[in-house]
Amino acid sequence: MSLRFYDTKTASVRDFQPLNDGEVKLYYCGATVQGMPHVGHVRSAIVFDVLVRWLEYRGFAVTTVRNVTDIDDKILEKSAKSFAEDFQADEYYQPREEWFALAYRFEQEFARAYQALGVRRPTYEPRATGHITEMHELIATLIERGHAYPATDDSGDVYFNVRSFAPYGALTRQNINDMQGATDADPRGKKDARDFALWKGHKESDPATASWPSPWGRGRPGWHLECSAMAGKYLGTEFDIHGGGLDLRFPHHENEMAQSNAAGHGFANFWMHNGMVTYEGEKMSKSIGNTISPEEMLALADARVVRYFLGQAQYRSMLDYRPDSLAEARAAVERIDTFISNAQYRLGAGADSIQATQVPTAFGAAMDDDLNVPMALAALHEAVRQGNASLEAHDNAATEQALGQVLAMTQVLGLDDAGNTKNSQASAEHEALDQLIQSQLAERAQARAAKDWSRSDAIRDALASAGIIVADSADGARWTLDN
Repeated sequence: MSLRFYDTKTASVRDFQPLNDGEVKLYYCGATVQGMPHVGHVRSAIVFDVLVRWLEYRGFAVTTVRNVTDIDDKILEKSAKSFAEDFQADEYYQPREEWFALAYRFEQEFARAYQALGVRRPTYEPRATGHITEMHELIATLIERGHAYPATDDSGDVYFNVRSFAPYGALTRQNINDMQGATDADPRGKKDARDFALWKGHKESDPATASWPSPWGRGRPGWHLECSAMAGKYLGTEFDIHGGGLDLRFPHHENEMAQSNAAGHGFANFWMHNGMVTYEGEKMSKSIGNTISPEEMLALADARVVRYFLGQAQYRSMLDYRPDSLAEARAAVERIDTFISNAQYRLGAGADSIQATQVPTAFGAAMDDDLNVPMALAALHEAVRQGNASLEAHDNAATEQALGQVLAMTQVLGLDDAGNTKNSQASAEHEALDQLIQSQLAERAQARAAKDWSRSDAIRDALASAGIIVADSADGARWTLDN
């Protein structure tokens, strides 16, 4: 089967053929760094991380761009509040924090969350504030082509003229007359309430540092303009895939597509959008208290378990969180890990050198079919089942084959990278602990051989009191930590 992805613009699953053979260019929307990462941010990042991993597995060289929006109304508002006399600092917001300091601090929080969950760094991760020149060039092109205009008042705003571009609304299949007016700028100076801001003139209430000189006066970029300018710089005027959360389709992605196409750019060939995360079937809302953050999830479960949960659904569907969701994900990850551990133990000293091999046919077919991760996970767990059967049958060749396949699938799904901020330390600690425990298990084996059952039980009980579970098998005793 050839690669097929759902394209939001055509509302259909289409065969994927990159613009240049062997090469894929992908842009997906990153964070507006106004606060801590929320679960929607990290689900989206995991979805497109899996996409990149699969494209690379299929042999493509992938260039990935994920932007950072580090200038925005909400960033400025939160910074301004931090200077108020009645400001109440908490664990996330600090007093008297300049907007750029606030943005940078939360950018680092996103970086930590991505790394903990095994989301690999993109090829480029540009900040909006570093691309003002490219934005000015794009605005000038739109004005020259008759699709943008400076505000009719003296605000310094520049707007995109939606009625000048007949295809406006094509991404979300809306009629322009049915759309509400844009809310991202002062309505004064607009020709049409639906026109959206490309450039926002400086306001006296904003800090001078949050503005840049332009041909239209000091100001800062509009949200939608940023992505078009950065995508164009790093991927060219036409590229393969634009991704992001479902909530970004309108107005953000609709406006991105319109301004880029109006400037004469082909822009994205495919538009891919991931679904939202709900809480027991309801939209998450702080006001009603039914939210869970990535930070809270990571406090409840290992990063690999959180990654498994957030990546397990078909990317276009809603992902529903329930209080027992992480327990279910933990059980699934433990089944995988137990097989890998048992297989490596059975195969002996050379097992650590066994590399990931080809994924099973069923896994590949599922991933080729619009990243059908649920079906791919079914193939992964079937390989684990078959691997366990080969262990019971003492069929080392079949065990090695299953192990290679399982390792290949976990790599594609990113389960091998999640939690890697601690992996090197954890590995060293595990090795030291294993040496100590193995000496105890060797002493216990001697006691069992001598039929000294009381000594054998005493060693087992001492280990159990330290949270170490000993399991006996035909291949000898194994130990695990009691989670």
